[in-house]
Amino acid sequence: MGPSARIDLSALRHNLRRARELAVGSRIYAVIKANAYGHGLLRVAAALDESDALAVARVEEAVLLREAGIEGPLLVMEGFADREEMEASARHALEVAVQQPEQIRLLQQYRLDRPLVCWLKVDSGMHRLGFQPEAVASAWQQLSASSAVAPGLRLMTHFSSADDPADPRTREQLARFGMLRERYGVACSIANSAGIIGWPESHSEWVRPGIMLYGASPMLGRTGEQEGLRPVMTLASRLLAINHFGKGSPIGYGGTWTCPEEMRVGVVAAGYGDGYPRHAPTGTPVLLNGRRVPLVGRVSMDMLTVDLRTQPEAQVGDPVTLWGEGLPAEEVAGPAGTIAYELFCCITRRVRFEQVGE
Repeated sequence: MGPSARIDLSALRHNLRRARELAVGSRIYAVIKANAYGHGLLRVAAALDESDALAVARVEEAVLLREAGIEGPLLVMEGFADREEMEASARHALEVAVQQPEQIRLLQQYRLDRPLVCWLKVDSGMHRLGFQPEAVASAWQQLSASSAVAPGLRLMTHFSSADDPADPRTREQLARFGMLRERYGVACSIANSAGIIGWPESHSEWVRPGIMLYGASPMLGRTGEQEGLRPVMTLASRLLAINHFGKGSPIGYGGTWTCPEEMRVGVVAAGYGDGYPRHAPTGTPVLLNGRRVPLVGRVSMDMLTVDLRTQPEAQVGDPVTLWGEGLPAEEVAGPAGTIAYELFCCITRRVRFEQVGE
């Protein structure tokens, strides 16, 4: 039997409450894009009923939620891409980000069954999506004049570097957006998870927690536990085999690691075919029987190998935690040259999902 991903819904709700504690007075768009960061779109949406609203990246994600019976406010952060998506947004009562002139032209050109709640997205420094500050006035005027846009146009932006408290670009973004916020005096959304945790001055009318809901920290060099968060996903497996090798024996593909002495090496039933990072290097921690042992050699598709010298009592079938409860995902992602976001999103279909804490 291969790995399982245990999803703790009580931890998810705890993390939502933690976001509220940090951003007192702000309303919350709980971000559940990309299959709720790999945790399961529908199970997470249902468990986050205490949020004020939900947010996804794309229209098709929002339509799935509506068809599953999710009825509350629902924001599409990339907005619509064409007429079909715009009409679907109106039909399903979605809120949309407007971040390019083509979207405004579509809103001006076609009549909708119901006007759309729109968030005018400002590029305050991320340089990915959004109107430049000097183009906001024209965009605002056009949207305000369109019958396809509901009253109460709002403003939003996105941080590029809020994960680093020492990076001056966040204050620069806050200053650029702040001028527009003062000018228009409307509801705004600025803070992502890093803004919520590291930049209290970004806590506007709405905040958008994402990765922090799933128990990982967006801040450089910190774990979710240090931010008062609980891991939602625990990726677990078992010890598949135990082998005895002599000094100098090469382990795994390419023999990139050799035994420094006569020793036992454990084989864990998990690999990159399950979503474990292939580039996790020797020394990456794994929990065996609740205690850390280091990964050794290359990760293969279905298996990885661990050093058992500190656990002479280990037996085939013993439980293994690859990340989650007791082992922050950040401590696996860092050595592998990636981030916890990617670990969560890369879990493959053959991994069994279980949910607890309902």
